[in-house]
Amino acid sequence: MKSIKEEIEQLKKERDAVILAHYYVADEIQDIADYIGDSYYLSEMATKLPQQTICFAGVTFMGESAKILCPDKTVLLPETLADCPMAGMAEEEKILQIREEYDDLAVVCYINSSAKLKTLSDIIVTSSNAVKIVKALPEKNIYFIPDENLGRYVASQVPEKNFIFNKGFCHVHTSITKENVLKAMEVRPDMEVLVHPECKLEVLEIADYIGSTAGIIDYATKSERQEFLICTELGILHELKRKNPDKLFYSVGHRQFCPNMKKITLEKIKRSLQDMETKVEIEEGLRRRAYMPLKRMLEMAK
Repeated sequence: MKSIKEEIEQLKKERDAVILAHYYVADEIQDIADYIGDSYYLSEMATKLPQQTICFAGVTFMGESAKILCPDKTVLLPETLADCPMAGMAEEEKILQIREEYDDLAVVCYINSSAKLKTLSDIIVTSSNAVKIVKALPEKNIYFIPDENLGRYVASQVPEKNFIFNKGFCHVHTSITKENVLKAMEVRPDMEVLVHPECKLEVLEIADYIGSTAGIIDYATKSERQEFLICTELGILHELKRKNPDKLFYSVGHRQFCPNMKKITLEKIKRSLQDMETKVEIEEGLRRRAYMPLKRMLEMAK
């Protein structure tokens, strides 16, 4: 009798499928994925892979982004209810209002957003390229949606621009507090503090390194230090430990957990590839409007 992993491998061949997984999904999902990465890397990979079916182990906006970039491919979401609350935390009316109030404005949208929000934006960014792209934009005024914390971090790195902030947030990253980081440092003072820019500014201010999930992994792997405090979703620990078996990684607290990412299971991936019923469908007019700011991001991030 075949194991579920063997069944998935067989289904991949039958469906001409590739599995993309975000660092925040469960360890066993990362183990069977063909490519693991952050939002930017996975978006870029989706455009380069030859397979006709993409099985995306991630939340809804990730599958949408893959479909926007690859309309001729079948994109499957193993769990269609794995949504990111932050992805919808901006209002069309407010975006239109800001456009009326400010001249020389760019609406900069974090990739962690719905397809609808992307259509209302001038360019998409990720946590790994946001600073570089915003610096390069010709516009003076930046309305950053939907994540306020990432927007404030980018603003701190690009002081020459005027930022307007939105009230969106990631509940995992906002649950990490300066107080809890300092308490952890009292116990193990030799740790380096590695922080995702979706955290609050008070946490960023005491970080040794600020970066995307991929950036955190790369930094810890290259660092000569042996102990690290990880201030992001703890799914990242699987790759950190795989690349650095002799180093020690610690969490800040019990709330560094995205329940939506953890909804994805091996059984759901198998069923998705079997039935081909969890397809991402985006109306073509909406897809085209969302494609332009995504395409602009890929061009500017090169």
